[in-house]
Amino acid sequence: MELRDQMVTALKDHARAHIEKHRMNAEIYLRNPVGVGEHSEVMEEIEKQLEEMAKYEDQLDMLTNYF
Repeated sequence: MELRDQMVTALKDHARAHIEKHRMNAEIYLRNPVGVGEHSEVMEEIEKQLEEMAKYEDQLDMLTNYF
């Protein structure tokens, strides 16, 4: 595999890992909102996780469509 392909693969893997990390965070908020004491605005925190997921999903889409 040439260096270009390795770099694109690494960028895609990076984006997928961040999507999964933020998905898990949102899942924790959804399943146990009371257990996260320092976050009184659970819905806002879930929205932040979704925004981060969308950011990395956009990066993944760009890499897939253009590279």
